[in-house]
Amino acid sequence: MLEWLIPSAHAADGGSFIPGLDIFILVAFALVFYFMLWRPQSKRAKEHRELIANLAKGDEIISSGGLVGKITKVEEQFIVFEVSDKVELKLQKSAVTAALPKGTIKSI
Repeated sequence: MLEWLIPSAHAADGGSFIPGLDIFILVAFALVFYFMLWRPQSKRAKEHRELIANLAKGDEIISSGGLVGKITKVEEQFIVFEVSDKVELKLQKSAVTAALPKGTIKSI
């Protein structure tokens, strides 16, 4: 009855016009995903693991909360760092975001 409003489909199989185009698009999407998301994220995670593994007494650090201090003691999962004279805080190693060059705290 209302068949004249909806045109009939001309292609019976509904496939793409170019053979292999579907696979090409899928591979291209996977490559974009890898180079834009996965690779940079894994690179940052590797750098952070190396930073945590190389923490030592005397290093100056910034925590994820923005605290700046000098490491006084390194334990297996935690570090103790001095934020001011005679003020020491215990912090998880994973909360360290960056190591500062030596002497940075004195100039602040």
